[in-house]
Amino acid sequence: MQPTVLLLGGNDQNTRALMEQAAEKVATEIGEIISCSSIYQSPPWGFEHERWFLNQVLVVHCPMSPLVLLAKTQEIELQLGRKKKTTTHYEGRPIDIDILFIGDQTHRLPILEVPHPRLHLRRFTLMPLCELMPSFIHPLLGKTLLQLLETCPDKSIVEKLD
Repeated sequence: MQPTVLLLGGNDQNTRALMEQAAEKVATEIGEIISCSSIYQSPPWGFEHERWFLNQVLVVHCPMSPLVLLAKTQEIELQLGRKKKTTTHYEGRPIDIDILFIGDQTHRLPILEVPHPRLHLRRFTLMPLCELMPSFIHPLLGKTLLQLLETCPDKSIVEKLD
C-alpha cells in the first residue's frame, strides 16, 4: 500500500475547524494519517475572493481504489458543508479535499487525474508538500517537489501559520 497524499483547503470563516473535522474523518473513514503539514494561508488562485484560503497536506495509509477514495473524499466534503460544484470556474468553499498523489501511481480517468494535474503550478500546494516530502519525485514530471517549487510560475504569497 503506497501512501496517499491529500490536500485540505477552504476559505470559509470556519475553515480551520472544518479542516480539523475533515482530518478526523479521513483518519476514521479513509486510513491512518502518517503525517500532516503545517497550515498555510494564501490568496485565492485563479479567481477573486475577499477571503484567503487555508491549506494543509495529509499523508495517509489508504487501502482504497482511486475511485472509491474520490467518492469518500467527496462524501466528507458534503458532510462538512461543501456544495456540489455547479460551475466550471473556481469559487470560495468551506472545505475541499484534493487527491494529490497515490504513491507513484498515475491515473487518467474522466473524473480523476492522479497526480493532481495542476499541483506543480500552485505554490499553496507545493509549499506544504515540500514541508513533508521535498525529495519525492513527481511520477509524470520526473522532478522532486522541491525542484517544482523552485521553478513554480505561481509567485503568490503563501504564509505558514503553525
